[in-house]
Formats: sequence, C-alpha cells, structure tokens
Amino acid sequence: MATPGFWQKDQEEVSRLSQERAWMRELLDAWEKLYKEAEETRILAEIAHEENDDTVLKEVKQDVARLQREVKGMEVTSLLGDPDDKRNAILAINAGAGGTEAQDWVEMLFRMYTRWGEEKGMDVQVIDYLPGDEAGIKNVTFTIAGPYAYGYLKSEHGIHRMVRISPFDATGRRHTTFASVSVMPEVDTDIKIEIDENDLRIDTFRASGPGGQHVNKTSSAIRITHLPTGIVVQCQNEKSQHRNKDMAMKVLKSKLYEVEKNKLDQKKYEIHQTQKDIAWGSQIRSYVFNPYRLVKDHRTNIEDGNIERVMDGGIDVFIDAYLRMK
Repeated sequence: MATPGFWQKDQEEVSRLSQERAWMRELLDAWEKLYKEAEETRILAEIAHEENDDTVLKEVKQDVARLQREVKGMEVTSLLGDPDDKRNAILAINAGAGGTEAQDWVEMLFRMYTRWGEEKGMDVQVIDYLPGDEAGIKNVTFTIAGPYAYGYLKSEHGIHRMVRISPFDATGRRHTTFASVSVMPEVDTDIKIEIDENDLRIDTFRASGPGGQHVNKTSSAIRITHLPTGIVVQCQNEKSQHRNKDMAMKVLKSKLYEVEKNKLDQKKYEIHQTQKDIAWGSQIRSYVFNPYRLVKDHRTNIEDGNIERVMDGGIDVFIDAYLRMK
C-alpha cells in the first residue's frame, strides 16, 4: 500500500487490499496480545509458586485455561490455507423425501447455521426462501459473511440426517429424515467469471417468501438459468428486481467458479450435482433426538450428547475436528 500510485488503483482493488491489511493487522495484534498475556501469566505463576500463594495459583490456572482456548482458536484459523477459505459462504439447504418432517428439518438446520453466524459476529442474509406447505422450509439459500466463513463452513457440505418422534405424526412414530447442505465460496469482484448474456435465460415471478406486501404484489423475484451447465439460481429476498438480479448473478458466478475449480482439481462433477441422493447411507452427520440424544459426525467420529447446544449453533467441535482431519 506504500508503493507509488497505489491510491490511483481501482477503488474495489484498494478496498479489497485495505480489508486484507486490516485482517492481517488484527491477526498479528491478537497473537501479540496472547503472547504477552502468556508471558505475564508465566511470571505470575513462578512468583505464586515461590510464595505458596494458592489463591493466585488458582487464578493462574483459570488464565492458562482461557489462553489455551484462545490459542486453539488461532490454531484452527491456521488450518485454513486454501485461497477460498477467507471468503464469505453461500449455503443452500434442501429438504429430502419426507414431506413436512423434512421441511421442518431444513428450518431447524437454517436456524442452527444462523445462530452460529450471529454468535461469530457474522452477517446472515437470505437470498431465496421457499416455505413448506404446512410448516418448515422446502429450500433456502443464504449468505454468511465474515472472516473465513467459507473455510469454517465447508465442513458442513453434505447430507444431514435427523431421527426423532415426529410432531407431525399423529401415531407418534419415529421418523428418519434428510436434508442436503451445499456450501460454496462467494466470488469476489477480484475474480473474473465471464458469462455470455446469450447463455442466460432470465425469468421474473412473484416472490413467495417473507418480505411484506410489496414483495408479494410485484414480479420482483428473479430466476436465472445458465443454459450450458443447466445451473439455476434465483433470488426473491430484495424488493427491487434489479437488486434481486444482482444477487442471483453473484450466486451464479460463485457456482460457475466452483465448477471451474472442480475441473482444475480433475473432479468430474459440477457444484449443483455434488450431492449424493438425499437418503440413507450418504449422510455426513446424524442428529438423533430419540431413542437417545446424540449428534455424531460420520467422517471424524466426533460425538456430542448436548443436542440442544448443537442445534443452537454449537457446531465448532465438528468444524474443528474436520479441519484437523483434512
């Protein structure tokens, strides 16, 4: 940034590099703060040990436990080395077979990720939302914007299975239902994805999700079909048709970027076809509410018996284990 002519660069490039510098400064400040606190705690421990001061030693023990937690958090960040990891995340959750029960499961997962993002101080915005016929959500697409959002949430890509006594079954039977979670990095303006307008079919329709009277009375929702790949994206959250189109194009660029990235990695599938059948045997994680209460990740074998905490956004234990495994 100190080089001659830097401030004559394109404003978006200046903004991007300024944000990157701010993030680096924040990371260095956090590390220097931890290092200083660890040194001070070490000295305090030595003094307390020499003087047999149990009260201070107890305080030191608490400080050490806190420092270990904070260092562990920085360790996880250091595992995020892919260039896409620092990007915002685009998530899409779709219900599997199972009707209202599956749609309720989508809503529960949507709430789980929303709570996770909010607790991290990240911004959650709905792009597309299709409510269920009786309850829940058929499918929802949303962004979680914040440092390393994609890096953390890429661990959630796959099939999520729920087992419980369904509140929608009058006979009180136990049901198994599935939902697919797709996670993509949001493409920034510094990545150029060329899209030929002739390759697009753009349709407008009336929005069906939340948004007040205006959004339901006008054909402000946008659906874009990319004809060469068959990728379909839509956005209906904004009142303006123009803003809905901009957001839909951003999602389309992210999907096309992921397709090209997969080609470079010699993967023979496209991002909208990466999911296996939303059914038994392909799940990455199971959430069991009955006959016992347990969440188990089938890739890392990490388990958590506090299912309420997990459904309230407490998924860091699974994210951490997945990143360390990778």
